[in-house]
Amino acid sequence: MAIVLETNLSGVNLFRKGKVRDVYDLGDQLLIVATDRISTFDVVLNDAIPDKGRVLSGLSSFWFEFTKDIIPNHLISADISQYPEQLRQYAEILAGRSMLVKRTKPLPVECIVRGYVSGSGWQDYQKTGAICGIRLPDGLTESEKLSAPIFTPSTKAEIGHDQNISEQQMIDLVGAEITRTVKKACFNIYLRAAKYAESKGIIIADTKMEFGILDDQIILIDELLTPDSSRFWDITEYKVGMSPPSYDKQFVRDYLISIKWDKKPPIPKLPPDVIEKTQEKYRLAFEKITGHSMSVREIV
Repeated sequence: MAIVLETNLSGVNLFRKGKVRDVYDLGDQLLIVATDRISTFDVVLNDAIPDKGRVLSGLSSFWFEFTKDIIPNHLISADISQYPEQLRQYAEILAGRSMLVKRTKPLPVECIVRGYVSGSGWQDYQKTGAICGIRLPDGLTESEKLSAPIFTPSTKAEIGHDQNISEQQMIDLVGAEITRTVKKACFNIYLRAAKYAESKGIIIADTKMEFGILDDQIILIDELLTPDSSRFWDITEYKVGMSPPSYDKQFVRDYLISIKWDKKPPIPKLPPDVIEKTQEKYRLAFEKITGHSMSVREIV
């Protein structure tokens, strides 16, 4: 499969170009195309990670199907034969890396569920004894599993970093009923997915979800439980007191930190071995969770 950095679907209206996704406007529907771009530290790198877009779309499609009885989602189809006629000429680009979805009014928040003390949550806990204002027991160590998952929403920033907010601030933004519905769905999705993933050898330490409103109904949108939106750990390498190896772009971040990049232009070029190792991590996440090999199966 060819690497896709840009899509440029002539004759189709580009609605939004994100860091890794190109979104096209089809009226009451959207076409979301996951490219092989990779971003770290809020910067899109010049190098691509082969198969990355296929992993993101393939896993999202898998999880949307897996959780659709918990709350409806925006996925219409990931099968190109079911796309509008105007898109089929781009089958080579879109195959395995795109989703046709319902258009919604997105909620202005990102909904994060944390099951373990890790990442920015660990840093927050060390300073305050809490994560995003939620007080936790004393004496927790890095990567320790929480007695129960916690819900930590954030704003969605167009530029720069998202900002953590309290549940009350989310209520102020979207209302109490929507907050309750979304929070319940997030916990139910996380708990089901985490149990399933553990049976496949992966710990889901935390994950981000997004929701929108369509016809006065709250539905799940964007991506779901991918290495870009979640922290996946290999269960065989998990140890409390350290940050376990993960199936995501942390390997790229670690390389950029090792060369002391200041997160400003010029953007460093990634060595072939870093690209290859990152590709392997994304593909392993897909294969372990879905049970399908990317080398022999077209992701739809």
